[in-house]
Amino acid sequence: MAEAADFQGTSPSPARRWLRRTGAVLAGTPLLTGLLQLPAASPAEAAAPAAPRAASDDGSVAVSVDSLTPGAPAEGDTVTVSGTVTNKGKKTVTDASVGLRVGSLLDTRSSIDTVAKNSDDIGSPVGAEIDDKYTEKFTKLTPGVSQPYTISVPADELDLGQDGVYDLSVTLTGETSDQPWEQTLGVRHTFLPWQPDEADTKTKTTFMWPLISTVHMTAETGSDEEQTPVFHDDELAEEISPGGRLDRMVALGKDLDVTWVIDPDLLASVEAMTTRYEIPGENADDKNAVGGHQAVAKRWLTEVQKAVADKEVVALPFGDPDLASLAHHGTSVTGSLRHLKEATDVAAGTVESILHVTASTDFAWPVEGAVDPSIIKVSTSAGADKVITRGDTFEGGRDLTYTPTAPRPIGGGTTAVVADARLSTVFDGDMTRASASTQAVQRFLAQSLTLALQTDRPRSVVIAPQRTPSAAQAQTMAEAIGALQDSTWSQPQDLTAAAKSKPDPDAGTEVPPASAYPKSLRKQELPRSAFEQIARTQEKLDRFKVILSNPSRVVTPFGRALNRGMAASWRGRPAEAAIYRSGVETYLDTLSSQVRLIEKSDTKLSGRSATIPVTVQNNLVQGVEHLVLRLTSTNPTRLEIDGNAYEEQPIAVSGGHSQSVKFTTNANANGRATVVAQLYTQDGRPYGQPVTFDVKVTEITATVMLVIGGGVLLLVLAGFRMYTQRKRAAARQAEEREQENAADAADADAGDAKNPEASERRPTQESAPDTREDAPEQPSDPAPDTAPESADPSGTGERVDR
Repeated sequence: MAEAADFQGTSPSPARRWLRRTGAVLAGTPLLTGLLQLPAASPAEAAAPAAPRAASDDGSVAVSVDSLTPGAPAEGDTVTVSGTVTNKGKKTVTDASVGLRVGSLLDTRSSIDTVAKNSDDIGSPVGAEIDDKYTEKFTKLTPGVSQPYTISVPADELDLGQDGVYDLSVTLTGETSDQPWEQTLGVRHTFLPWQPDEADTKTKTTFMWPLISTVHMTAETGSDEEQTPVFHDDELAEEISPGGRLDRMVALGKDLDVTWVIDPDLLASVEAMTTRYEIPGENADDKNAVGGHQAVAKRWLTEVQKAVADKEVVALPFGDPDLASLAHHGTSVTGSLRHLKEATDVAAGTVESILHVTASTDFAWPVEGAVDPSIIKVSTSAGADKVITRGDTFEGGRDLTYTPTAPRPIGGGTTAVVADARLSTVFDGDMTRASASTQAVQRFLAQSLTLALQTDRPRSVVIAPQRTPSAAQAQTMAEAIGALQDSTWSQPQDLTAAAKSKPDPDAGTEVPPASAYPKSLRKQELPRSAFEQIARTQEKLDRFKVILSNPSRVVTPFGRALNRGMAASWRGRPAEAAIYRSGVETYLDTLSSQVRLIEKSDTKLSGRSATIPVTVQNNLVQGVEHLVLRLTSTNPTRLEIDGNAYEEQPIAVSGGHSQSVKFTTNANANGRATVVAQLYTQDGRPYGQPVTFDVKVTEITATVMLVIGGGVLLLVLAGFRMYTQRKRAAARQAEEREQENAADAADADAGDAKNPEASERRPTQESAPDTREDAPEQPSDPAPDTAPESADPSGTGERVDR
C-alpha cells in the first residue's frame, strides 16, 4: 500500500518530451538541420549547457557507480565517485567522456523509488554537467571491454542548494561510427543526501541486527555421559569460521549502535560444538566429523560476548518459530501453543548462560513483519507484548503527510512496532557487486534524510532487515549504518526505547485483516500436517519420559528439536522440513522400542499350578521404572493368573539389563489358553507392543495318579529292603572284625611279654579324613552358578517351573 507523505514527483511535460525526441530526429538527419529550427528552450534550460542527445532508451554503454564517498557530504568535503564504463554495443565508442550531473531535488520518498527503479535509463532527465575539468576522457571504448573511472569534485562545486536529496548522475558521452556526434550513451543515477548543518530535531533510528541461522542440530545425542550432540550437516561451522556469514555479522556489528536480535538456538548449537559433536555418515577418523571445529566455535562465542557487551539484546523464542504458520495452521492442533511457550521460557536463560547478558523476551517478530489478528494473538500468547510489524503491511494512517513514529497501541496492552518498509528492504538482493552495494547505501541514506525532513515532530524509526543477511548484505548494512550514525539528521536508539516512545495520535492502529496477508508468504507456511506430526511426537515423548530414571537426558534434546521443527527458516524448504520432523519422530520411536518384552513361544503346563516367566529387556543407557507388567489370560475359566483373569507386577530394570518376572498360574481344565503380556505406565497407558503366546494345559487323571502312587510304593519297599540287607551285612562285618581284633590282641600280649619295648613303639591307629580331590560329592555341597539368562525368545514347547 502507498505510504503516507509520498507525493508524486514532477516529470517532463509533453512539450519537452516532444522537443527532446524531435531534436534526436533532426540530429540524425543532417540534410535538414539547416532548414528546421527547434522550439525555443525555457529560460532555465537556456541558462545551462544543453545535455547531449541520447542514442537509445537503454544505452549502449553500461555505467556503474562502485563507490561514492562520503555518502552524505558536508561543506568542505570532496565527493569522489568511481566505477567502470563498459561498451556493451557492437560499435567502438570514440571521444568518450565520463562526467557528473546534479539533477533535481527529490523531495518525496516515492520519487527516490522512481529514480532507483530507472537508474540506468538514459531517457530520464539529468541536470547540467559539472565543470568540464571534473571529467575523465577515453579515446575509445572497445566493445565488451570495461574501463575504470574516478572523479573527485569539491562539494562546493556541486552547487547544491537547500537541504535534501539530489539526483546525482554519472553519464558517458561519445560518438560511434554510424552516429558521429556527441551523444549520451550511458548513465547511472544515484543519490546525494545534503544536509551540512545539524538538524534541530533528529530522527531516532533503531537498527535490528539479526543473529539467526537455519536448523543444524538433530534430536539425537550420544550414549556417553556428555551426550555428544549430533548435527545433520556442518554448515554452521562454515558460517562461524573466519569470513563466514555469521563471523562477518559479529565482526561488523560490534562497532555499530544496533539492537542485537538473537535466536537462542544458534547460541546453543555453537556451544554444543565447543566440546565434541558428530555428523551421521561422516568418517569417524575425520577430525571435523567429531568436533574438529571446537576452537572455531569457542572463538566465535567469545567474539559475540564482546560484541553484545553493553548493547541491547532481544532474544527470540528458541528456534525462531514461524508465528504466522502457527497462527494459520497450528492453533487448531492441540499442544502447538505449548511449544511456543516453552520456546519463550528457555530463551532468556539460554542467552544469559552463554553470553552473560540479560536479554529481553518482550518482542515477537513474524516473518517480514506481516501480521493479521490471528498472528497478533499467537505472538502475544507466550508473553510478548510488542510485535514487530512492517509499514508495507500495516496501515500508516489517513491524511498524514509524513511517516509516523514506530509504536502503535493496538489494544490489549499490545504495541505494534512498525518498522519502515523502505529502509528495511533496501538491502535485499545481491550485494556482492560493488555497484549494487553502493546504490543500496545511497538509497538508504536518501530515504532516511527525506523521512527526517518531512516534519519537525520527534519520531522513532525502526529498521528490521532480512532475517539471515548474507555476508555481502551485512557489509552493505554496516556501511549504511556507519554513514547514518555520522549524519546530521539521525541518532541511534534501542528497540525497547523506540517501543516505549510516545505514539502518534494520528497514526493508524488497526491490524490488517487476514485477507490482506500477502499470498506469497502464505504459500511458504508450514502446513497443518507439520503441527500434527509435532503433536504426535510430543505425545510419544510424554509416554516415554515417565518411565525413565533420568528423563532430562531425553526431554531436553527432544523438546528443543520440536521447537526447531517449527522454525521460520523452513519456509521455502518443505521437503527438508518434513525430513527433519520425521527424523525426530523416528529416533524417538527407536529409543522407546529399546524397552520391550522378549517374545515367548507356546508353553506347556503339566499340572494344576505352575509359574510362567516373562522377560523385560532394557537396552537404554539409563534405567527404567514406574512400569507395570500385566499378564492376562484370555480364557480365565481354563487358566487363571494368580486366581484372577490377570496379575500386575511393578517393573524396574537397570540400563543394559533384562529382568524376568514370574507369574503364578492355576489350571482348571485341559486345552489351550491364550495369554497376553503387556507393559503399562503407572497411569494405565499401554507401553510398547504386547507379547501373546499360548499355554497348553494337560490335567493329570486318577489312573495316572494310581500308577504314579504304585511306582512310588515299589520304590519305598525296594529302598527298605536294601536298607535292611545293608544293616545285616554291616553287623556281620562288625562281629568278624571284633573276633579278629581279639585274636590280634591275644597275640600282641604274648609278644609284649617277650619284648616290652615293642609295645611303646607301636603307633596308635586313628581314622583320618579323606582329603582326596576325587572324593564323592556330598548332598550338602553348593550348586554351581547358572548361566546368564538369554534375551532370545524361549524354545518351542517350553515347560514352566512348578
